Amino acid sequence: MFVKFQYSDTNCLRVFSLAEATPPSVALSVTPPPTKKPNGKFKHKQHKQVSESHCGVVHMSKKNGFVKDPLGRTQKNVNFRGGGGGGGGGGGRNGVLEKEDSTRDGLLENLEGRDEKNGGFGAILMSAGGINGAAEELCARSSSSEETVKNGDSRKEIVKHNGYVRKLRGSTENCSNNRDETSSKGVVEGMQTKCSTKWARYGGNIPAMLEALETVKDLDEAMKPWETTLTNKERSILLKEQLGWERAVEIFEWFKRKGCYEVNVIHYNIMLRILGKARQWCEVERLWGEMEKKRIKPINSTYGTLIDVYCKGGHRDKAMKWLELMNEREMEPDEVTMGIVVQMYKKAGDFKTAEEFFKKWSSRNSAVVGRGGTSSRSRSKTGVNGDSSSASNVCLSNYTYNTMIDTYGKAGKLKEASETFERMLQKGVVPNTVTFNTMIHMYGNNGQLAKVASLMEKMEGAKCSPDTRTYNILISLHAKHDDIELAARYLKKMKESSLEPDAVSYRTLLYAFSIRCMVSEAEELIAEMDEKRLEIDEFTQSSLTRMYIEAGLVEKSWAWFQRFHLEGNMTSECYSATIDAFGERGHILQAEKVFECCRQVKKLSVLEFNVMIKSYGISKKFDRACHLFDSMEKHGLVSDRCGYNSLVQMLASADLPEKAIFYLRKMRELDLVIDCVPYCAVISSYAKLGRMEMAVEVYKEMIDCGIKPDVIVYGVLINAYAETGNVNEATYYIETMRNLGLPMNGVVCKSLIKLYTKVGYLKEAQESYKNLQLFETGIDVYSSNCMIDLYSERSMVSEAEEIFENLKRNGDANEFTYAMMLCMYKRNGRFVEAFWIARKMRELGLMTDLLSYNHVLGLYASDGRYKEAVATFEEMVKSLVRPDNSTFKSLGIILLKCGVPKVAIDRLETERKKDQESGVRAWASILSSVVDMDDDDDDEDDDVAIEVV
Repeated sequence: MFVKFQYSDTNCLRVFSLAEATPPSVALSVTPPPTKKPNGKFKHKQHKQVSESHCGVVHMSKKNGFVKDPLGRTQKNVNFRGGGGGGGGGGGRNGVLEKEDSTRDGLLENLEGRDEKNGGFGAILMSAGGINGAAEELCARSSSSEETVKNGDSRKEIVKHNGYVRKLRGSTENCSNNRDETSSKGVVEGMQTKCSTKWARYGGNIPAMLEALETVKDLDEAMKPWETTLTNKERSILLKEQLGWERAVEIFEWFKRKGCYEVNVIHYNIMLRILGKARQWCEVERLWGEMEKKRIKPINSTYGTLIDVYCKGGHRDKAMKWLELMNEREMEPDEVTMGIVVQMYKKAGDFKTAEEFFKKWSSRNSAVVGRGGTSSRSRSKTGVNGDSSSASNVCLSNYTYNTMIDTYGKAGKLKEASETFERMLQKGVVPNTVTFNTMIHMYGNNGQLAKVASLMEKMEGAKCSPDTRTYNILISLHAKHDDIELAARYLKKMKESSLEPDAVSYRTLLYAFSIRCMVSEAEELIAEMDEKRLEIDEFTQSSLTRMYIEAGLVEKSWAWFQRFHLEGNMTSECYSATIDAFGERGHILQAEKVFECCRQVKKLSVLEFNVMIKSYGISKKFDRACHLFDSMEKHGLVSDRCGYNSLVQMLASADLPEKAIFYLRKMRELDLVIDCVPYCAVISSYAKLGRMEMAVEVYKEMIDCGIKPDVIVYGVLINAYAETGNVNEATYYIETMRNLGLPMNGVVCKSLIKLYTKVGYLKEAQESYKNLQLFETGIDVYSSNCMIDLYSERSMVSEAEEIFENLKRNGDANEFTYAMMLCMYKRNGRFVEAFWIARKMRELGLMTDLLSYNHVLGLYASDGRYKEAVATFEEMVKSLVRPDNSTFKSLGIILLKCGVPKVAIDRLETERKKDQESGVRAWASILSSVVDMDDDDDDEDDDVAIEVV
């Protein structure tokens, strides 16, 4: 393949594919910029031998056997065909790839704003930010020697800074020889001495120009020293370095107004990006129209820029229209533009479309490469996604590989992501830190920590040093998986690796410490952050406040709040989070003080009122909550839907339905009621209090207002009537619900089982119990106990035993379950099974309720087991379970059978009713004296029978 580097009006290099040749021979010609000569005849050609590494990266050969790479670094002329072997790989310590810079917006930017294959930009090695989607551009470090070449009109610019020579991004720049070096003039020199060092990297007159544009408003005056000598490159830099879009537009219009300057597509690209980032869509459209009017043909980077800014500006549909327009004009996206589109789909969560777009692009480019005559043997037969039908002949950058790995990872396709990583290695594309970060993040989020450890080993083997982001990911992953010690060790290891932890490092570990109430460890990190003057964000502020409160250090939590409040940097959201933290733990005084502090700094919003009202609700100070809610208008605020909903539900749950309905009606007047949720809360409150007439009235009011009830509303009403055993009303609402097309749910089924159990409707209960099994919630123990009760009353022993066995098998049988079975066996005269149940209840500790004690005591009394009956009574008294009339009825039967006169028993009952405590002691005393507690237990035969059961 022959490559021609042709001069463009951006003073950069273009790559054009010209003709076939036997690889790997590459011819290079550099055409200087057209300049005006006195005789009108000037030609200059410069030929250099170049060697080609994989993926089209060009290295310029020098006579001394060293090569100059595209970024201006000198290195030994070695064969890179082997991929990542030796020290020639990217990201290693041997100096081939020395530095990576991440761009903010996910695009590969060079001097003019972006790497472009077909638009006048030089070839740049690329890599992609796999975790955050940002693409990285490899930049060269400062050159150690000055090199100036003057051949005709071609010259390599150098920048002298602090006694060192440095090239702009390490690239070769073509400059006109007749350009006036005004830097020697006193005016410019004086201005250059004032220049900020942030622009010093550009060198030449650019820092002085930028300083002048920043300090002098009038453009004619600011640009006067350089007005006649501005180059395209300088104009591009001046536009790109503007912080405000208005100033950029002003300068751009000044260029056009002067008339002596050519404004080309690159300048328009820069302006489109600036205006797009500023969300100035009307200006973007105006510039596009201006380009069409002036017949300035858009290039790949133009469409890529428009797609990118519209996507990031939240206008994905518009971004897609630019892509469609690009396709209509038969302009094939280059790799960078393809990456932008994939990123767009990825950020929208449309991973399938992202993958499909990449595959289509790969297939088309594979066909183009095939027509170019490249030998298939020199290419891999499989693409990025492992599909031999696409990308088989396309050589991709690590930017694209990283993007696709991240896309697969976010889509949950770990297998495809892993295959893409392996394919990357097979093709000899050296993974960088971003690649490993993406893979580590992906596997860690999916809980595959063993593969995370394996990747760290591979990273070390590839001599790819972890960066701060690598350690941040590791800290986050291990904290998430509750290995807080290892997370803390990674922070320590980061420091030992001479890497500076950033705010994210500290915030991640601080949150992990705070939720575990690790106060001393958190305070150590805070001290480090203060020492390094790192900003503590709002999330960390509220997390530490909650930590101190949870640890019982209320005074420290207040001091922590005071620190940021007195600095005056707290936002309304942070005040509300602090109020909520104090309020949730019942520290209402501190919550009120924070609220007052917020009022003093005039940052009160609806949010502060809502959380303060919530705090009052938690502390059951409902009157204060209502008073605060009513005072919002005095502060010029109107409550929102969330505030009304919270207050209504708070009052309804506190059994204050009258107050709740008052605010509900105000809410309706303001047209803030959009669903039946607040009505349901009030209906439920009235139903809970047994005021069904009011519950029905609120229900009818809801219907009259056009609010449609849901199945939950009907469930509340049906359950309320089930509690009272009102079959007719419950049936009415069931039929109403069915007529509205609302499906039956598990809650309604349970209510019906309860209702049918109360009224003894066995058939209906069985049907509801069968329907309950069809729902996801399944059968619960309450409904099963209801069915056991129904079966027990009808002596349907086998049916009851079947449900009982299922409950035991699932570990759901409770005290009531056993009590119901005991009653059933006793009622049917099956005392052996009944005694076995009583014994199991004791063993399992299921005798805690009065009903259970009465059932067991009654069983022993009826069968003449007086000793066990008295022991059960004494156990009952020791457990502080208060006996009732049913208890003493069973005990009276024992005394009668033991020969105690009825008159004496009546006297005991009279004494108990006068004084419960002394009466119970008298019963216990007489029972002990009458029943011989010292007799040996002669019921061994019964015990054997019980064991058999």
